[in-house]
Amino acid sequence: MTIFLIVLFAALVFEYINGFHDAANAIATVVSTKVLTPRQAIWLAAVFNLIGALMGTAVASTIGKGLVDTNVVTMITIFSGLTGAIIWNLVTWWLGLPSSSSHALIGGLCGAAIASANGNWNVLHWATTDANGAAAGLWPKVVLPMITSPLIGFLGGALLMFLLTMLIHRLTPRVVNDVFGKLQLLSAGFMAYSHGKNDAQKTMGIIALALFTGTHSGAFNELPDSLAFLRTPQFTVDKWVVITCAIIMAAGTAAGGWRIIRTMGHKMVKLQPVHGFAAETTAAGIIHIASSYGIPLSTTHAISTSIMGVGVAKRFGAVKWGVVERIIWAWVLTLPVCGTIGYLTERLCNALGYH
Repeated sequence: MTIFLIVLFAALVFEYINGFHDAANAIATVVSTKVLTPRQAIWLAAVFNLIGALMGTAVASTIGKGLVDTNVVTMITIFSGLTGAIIWNLVTWWLGLPSSSSHALIGGLCGAAIASANGNWNVLHWATTDANGAAAGLWPKVVLPMITSPLIGFLGGALLMFLLTMLIHRLTPRVVNDVFGKLQLLSAGFMAYSHGKNDAQKTMGIIALALFTGTHSGAFNELPDSLAFLRTPQFTVDKWVVITCAIIMAAGTAAGGWRIIRTMGHKMVKLQPVHGFAAETTAAGIIHIASSYGIPLSTTHAISTSIMGVGVAKRFGAVKWGVVERIIWAWVLTLPVCGTIGYLTERLCNALGYH
């Protein structure tokens, strides 16, 4: 029970960090275009993150039971995976790099599961089917979207910006800024809602996995009746888990992540309200669709590449490619680094007598 409480605490720490680490995903553009002040934007993101987090559990199920063999998962495995994700998120936050919290968590969990299975990579579900016959596993739900979503974000952002340019080319800059300043409130809210619907569910899935693991290991057998709700014989995401994660993520978002906001909103591309609207609308649409199919998409990849696409639609030189290169390196390193940290943490815990 003590180990479960430690795991629960680590999961909520990750969720809080995810909130301020990825706050930039929803509000960097609306801040950089000066449509909202940073404080106003943070609260807008917090409210809509909370609403989105309460909408569905498809992504939570993918994270909790669709990526690794739950038979090899222990509380230490979950703790080790969370440790890898937390360390990477803090490092990239400190460097101001918008990396993926989703891939950090997935990488950490996979690395820890491999260590728990004594190096057996077969515990990873690369390609399976769910109860409805739909494609599941790491390849269709993680790896393939990791490749396709940035491409769709980049092309979608460029295309939408091109179409908007065709529509507004006869309007004065003042009219364009007034109109899209108002529209960007909607697009920023939609982006925050989509982020909450996808990212908050990842920690829900981890906590549900911990409850399922604790129940089957017998750790909860002696619980008093007041804590009987912790017993989870079947993998389900209880309502208290959903509400807790939604509130913690909203609190993290309210804390802000100014280092990453500066990178996303100011260092990649100089944005006007119309550009912010195009980038946010494109990314939010991609994330919303992915969430409906239980795909734990990287919201960071979606919004970052949408901003790049919008910048290229202005002109190729509008994008600061040196900054983009640093961001891409962070993306490439996320899975292997977090997987390695998760693996080593599991091994260290085992060596200390914790299993």
